[in-house]
Amino acid sequence: MKKTLLLIMLLSVAVSGVNANSNLTGAIIKVAQKTIIGKVTDEKGLPLPGVVVKIKKDPSNAVTTNAQGNYQLISPDDNAKIIFSFVGYETQEQSAKGKTVINVVMVPMQTALEEVVVGGYSSQQRRSLTDAIRTINSVEAKRNSVTNLTNAIVARTPGVRVVKADPGLYHTDIDIRGFSGAAGGSAGQGTKNLPADIITINGYGNQVAKTGLREVRATPGNESYLRIIENQFLDPKVTPLSTFAVDVDAASYSNIRRFINGGQLPPKNAVRIEEMVNYFHYNLPEPANGKPVAIQTELSAAPWNPQHQLVRIGLKAKNVNLDKLPPSNMVFLLDVSGSMAEANKLSLVKPAMKMLVDQLRPIDHVAIVVYAGDAGIRLESTPGNEKEKIKEAIDQLNASGSTAGGEGIKLAYRIAKERFIKGGNNRIILATDGDFNVGPSSDKDMEQLIEDERGSGVSISILGFGMGNLKDSKMERMADKGHGNYAYIDNITEATKSMVSEFGGTLFTVAKDVKLQVEFNPAKVQAYRLLGYEDRLLQKEDFNNDTKVAGDMGVNHTVTALYELIPVGVKDNFTASVDPPKYQKPAEDKITNTSSEIMTIKFRYKEPDSDVSKLEAVTVDDKPLNADKTSDDFRFAAAVAEYGMLLRDSQFKQNSKFDQLINMAKSAKGKDDDGYRAEFIRLAESTKNMMKSSELAVRNE
Repeated sequence: MKKTLLLIMLLSVAVSGVNANSNLTGAIIKVAQKTIIGKVTDEKGLPLPGVVVKIKKDPSNAVTTNAQGNYQLISPDDNAKIIFSFVGYETQEQSAKGKTVINVVMVPMQTALEEVVVGGYSSQQRRSLTDAIRTINSVEAKRNSVTNLTNAIVARTPGVRVVKADPGLYHTDIDIRGFSGAAGGSAGQGTKNLPADIITINGYGNQVAKTGLREVRATPGNESYLRIIENQFLDPKVTPLSTFAVDVDAASYSNIRRFINGGQLPPKNAVRIEEMVNYFHYNLPEPANGKPVAIQTELSAAPWNPQHQLVRIGLKAKNVNLDKLPPSNMVFLLDVSGSMAEANKLSLVKPAMKMLVDQLRPIDHVAIVVYAGDAGIRLESTPGNEKEKIKEAIDQLNASGSTAGGEGIKLAYRIAKERFIKGGNNRIILATDGDFNVGPSSDKDMEQLIEDERGSGVSISILGFGMGNLKDSKMERMADKGHGNYAYIDNITEATKSMVSEFGGTLFTVAKDVKLQVEFNPAKVQAYRLLGYEDRLLQKEDFNNDTKVAGDMGVNHTVTALYELIPVGVKDNFTASVDPPKYQKPAEDKITNTSSEIMTIKFRYKEPDSDVSKLEAVTVDDKPLNADKTSDDFRFAAAVAEYGMLLRDSQFKQNSKFDQLINMAKSAKGKDDDGYRAEFIRLAESTKNMMKSSELAVRNE
């Protein structure tokens, strides 16, 4: 009996233990993470790309909506609060309790008509404003509850609730943009005659400061861009050859998108037309006969001036299946300095690099080098199938300290050379905002570092992150000199595009040092102009010089170049006449050729493991297509170029108009599975409205 009773008691305890464990398991399940998906639209039901979606208690846990307005966010628990924010719209808060799908309709701010934008760039310039500007240092700013703002002029107009200040170091002139008599300019430049209630706030940061009566939004103003001097129209009798290196970078477009989505117009020098055009994929035929690159041309009237012609030159690199690609020896060189602590920097670098890790094969290897005040190795070279180990090393990174970028680059090259794979893809992938400030740090210093390693066989690709102190000039030059490409990543959608969708093209070269040289027939062409590629121009002698570095093309990459032509006999307003020389007889201006060709295109390239180039050539006949007979790709590329000229307020924009380019882009959208072309159309429409508002403000002023 006692034994039976004891057995019953033991069974009861065991059952209780099982129930307790079950309850505990249930409790664990309740607090487990969950994935929330959804779509964000405006009041008209149109998708809103670029909306920031984040966890209220953990702002670093943030994503942005893609081109279709969709997002996916990991919620830490069922009770999390989720914040949705976007410039010009009311911030919304949603509870994740009991939900796995949260769709949101964003509502425009009620104060939108009173919103003031202090301009960094505008087509209008104002130099005589009123007189009361004062500078607030960080101590005084703190006393006034205005914290962590940057070098930007902020208008304190009575009754205005939101004031956005554009970066203040983009220019040296005083500009006006916005409503309610907003004024702007570059801080600390001795501005006079500003309206009475304008202040200059010196400091640093990218946060919202509450002044009691209103909010002030400011973005840091220490970005740098190389100056662009636009290509001119040239006379083929004087300059018959146009020579340049191809460029597959696309950073300019995503950077411009960041500005526009943030309610600002980009600085002119951020607008690189060739990168905007080449952001998009074009449907070109695959190379034949085992060649790595194919070329295609198309000729029609220029949309912005029907008397002129537009030539599209398209290059298409061959496609290669992932399992046929050579093994990779990669070094992730990650900037973990203090400037990378913002939400759109290191916290975006981490998921971007982990996306890339997911593409790796067992034959690939990755090492991780980081730099802040100094440089160090965080992960020795590791096989691509040890994904969790690589991702764990990425997750453990934190941002702090100064920026010894030069030391990081030297260390990354050393590691890459130690693990060098002959015939493989040996590449450094640098993720940074480019703000180097310890050791070698100038644009020239960085360029020299890369040039010194150019013969090592190791390429370098640059991924730019963040805003406010983005050193675009430095990163662009480094990529150009290092047989690499440069991409700007402003959100998780762009990270997916670069790290997943374009994985092969980004990392695996099929043709290096690709150059184009175009000869124009002066019997047909009175003047010509290359749109963009200003920083990729070469001397005519460089074309046959195999020691001259040019651009590289990766797997499945397409490259587009556009020339605007003025046919013979058309009135030319762009090329100036020159008086004949007094002391020598001018050469006879006779053109005797009767060829129907308007141009000959030659291009050179090298196989990835060769130092000797190969030559191809095609000709273009003077047989322009009617506009309605051109391809979708021709018209879409022309629309993007026209948009770029309007953004730059180009002296060559002629009859360019937003309505025209938007309608052309809509008709040429074609198959757009990823939504990038639709996103461009929306971006152009937003820019049109912003520019109209700016001009209205200036007229009213």
